[in-house]
Amino acid sequence: MAVMGPTTAGDVERLAANLLKLARARVGMSQRELAEAAHVAQSTIARIESGTRQPSLPVLARILAAIDLEMRITLEGYDNHDDVLDAEHARLSADQRASRQAAQDLFTDELRDSVAGL
Repeated sequence: MAVMGPTTAGDVERLAANLLKLARARVGMSQRELAEAAHVAQSTIARIESGTRQPSLPVLARILAAIDLEMRITLEGYDNHDDVLDAEHARLSADQRASRQAAQDLFTDELRDSVAGL
């Protein structure tokens, strides 16, 4: 049985946020416009996109349906491609990990700011 490493787990945790941001960018809507179309609070969209809220699949599907998109999920055999990243991460010192995390956080903030204007 495969065990999901921290890289894959992090990707899964950010999946709903990234899907929603991508969907919004695809149709050129603001968070407020999407919230109105989906009949949810704007804060719901913001919390999902920031990763502070994990929506259920039905809620995410309903939000996407409001902009004429649907989720399609496929199941595949487990791919351990992220194990290489996890092994590299484990070899880093605490300072190196903190430095990489700070760079990733900065990139994420800049990306979020650029997407927020869509």
